[in-house]
Amino acid sequence: MSLASNDTQPTVLRQHAEQAFATELEALRKADADSGRPKPPRWKLSPWAVATYLLGGTLDDGTVISPKYIGPRRIVEIAIATLATDRALLLVGVPGTAKTWVSEHLAAAISGDSTLLVQGTAGTPEEAMRYGWNYAQLLAHGPSRDALVPSPLMRAMATGAIARIEELTRIPADVQDTLITILSEKTLPIPELGEETQAEKGFSVIATANDRDKGVNDLSSALRRRFNTVVLPLPGTAEEEIAIVSQRVQSLGKALELPEVPAAHEEIRRVVTVFRELRSGLTADGKTKLKTPSGTLSPAEAISVVAGGIALAAHFGDGTLRPADVAAGILGAVVKDASTDKLVWQEYLETVARGREGWTEFYRSCREVSA
Repeated sequence: MSLASNDTQPTVLRQHAEQAFATELEALRKADADSGRPKPPRWKLSPWAVATYLLGGTLDDGTVISPKYIGPRRIVEIAIATLATDRALLLVGVPGTAKTWVSEHLAAAISGDSTLLVQGTAGTPEEAMRYGWNYAQLLAHGPSRDALVPSPLMRAMATGAIARIEELTRIPADVQDTLITILSEKTLPIPELGEETQAEKGFSVIATANDRDKGVNDLSSALRRRFNTVVLPLPGTAEEEIAIVSQRVQSLGKALELPEVPAAHEEIRRVVTVFRELRSGLTADGKTKLKTPSGTLSPAEAISVVAGGIALAAHFGDGTLRPADVAAGILGAVVKDASTDKLVWQEYLETVARGREGWTEFYRSCREVSA
């Protein structure tokens, strides 16, 4: 799960990871140099330092490295070890499990550049995976290196860096299979020029895929064998999820320059509790079974609900985050399908929220926005 940075600059809404956490990355590079830890070819940091960057820690010189991911350490270690071999990495999980965040930070720590990115959609063309052409140059001078427009994958191969592919299973199957030669032979043929681009040491690919997208464009068995698949789970405990949401909301608040909103912890805990109970189909005490909505209700959605509530409280309220500030956001997150999710939400309000101690104001606020 994703956490916050204290290195943001107010002039940029969202920095790349290698910019936002430049101070931490430099401290880790110095720690590596002092310790003499081995690094794979072209890696900016040792595997130990990459793991410390993602999971957090305190260096020998006292530098505190903020955690970027909260979850099982072994998952992070397996992901890093995969990238140190000749296999690509596939991060799989339901929406909101920080797949994109983890892939960005892995690329930033290993290559110092997280921007070599292909965004997967149903319309992603083959050129996005291989290369395209500058047609003005092509018409004027014919096929040449000057006319060729390299894809992020091709640039990563040429520089020995990490390329990222978001939502791999959304990409059409024939375009996906472009990766087979790249990942198995570590080369990209350019038949128009009678040339090829061979991958430099350090090159690898991190792809992400959504558990809910199974069957959209399933990976072929040949392509799947080229990846080591790592599943990113949802937070295991409520406290873990509360910590993730709290710190990410704090980071967003600084980036958006929202006024400070005190005493937000109680509402963050309530939002997380609602989401976890509806997600699992069971109340926290295990006594009441619940219907589950069609959405995933992930930590990412909880972060959006709380951030929106803080904006309401800061600009239109009394400066304190209250149930009325998060009620509309929760309704929007839960009710994705009006025909089924509305009934799920109404049942939750009447059977759980209505009688829960300390939730009277929350129940009333939710009833008002649900009417």
